[in-house]
Amino acid sequence: MTKLVAILPLAAIEAALAVAPGTALAADFPPGDYYAAPAPIVSGWAGPYLGANAGYQWGSVSNSPTKPSGIVGGVEGGYNWQSGRFVYGAETDLELSGADATVAPVEFSTPWLGTLRGRGGIAFSNVLVFGTAGLAYGDLRADTTGLTEAHTSIGWVAGGGVEVGFAPRWTAKAEWLYLDLAGRNFSVTSTTNGLAANLLRVGVNYHF
Repeated sequence: MTKLVAILPLAAIEAALAVAPGTALAADFPPGDYYAAPAPIVSGWAGPYLGANAGYQWGSVSNSPTKPSGIVGGVEGGYNWQSGRFVYGAETDLELSGADATVAPVEFSTPWLGTLRGRGGIAFSNVLVFGTAGLAYGDLRADTTGLTEAHTSIGWVAGGGVEVGFAPRWTAKAEWLYLDLAGRNFSVTSTTNGLAANLLRVGVNYHF
């Protein structure tokens, strides 16, 4: 019995020493969770967004060998709805264009253009693959010696692309569009001229 009484305090001391390092280590850190999951880059695609884009335009003018090409850039905005992986919505954009070309004696250019499109695609987490189609409109301008003539035309546009979330509320996209603007009668060429053009562009969007 005397031996048992002597052993019990010794065992208690050893247990206290074993627990003490862990207790001291825990005391060095504040209480609470030590891991916080990073915020999702894209929590969902639904809602409004606004952005800007830049790229390159090339194409051709009907009833003319002229092939205007050049840099294009502008602003865009839209709204998405989402059902499961399916994302659909509408987007509009307005672009300034430096595309032009000259076949003597006429220079054709497209100072500005815009689109109003429906858009739909499939989302894979922070990646959206989409197709788009709708209305296109813009100016086709003809310059010849001492004369300038411009007409605004309406037509159609279609294309597709991919959009990727890279930071909270921010996405980047790459997109190709093909547009066809109806021909208009030009006095300086004495014929009907329209524009068919490709747009290859990249952009960034902020999702509200």
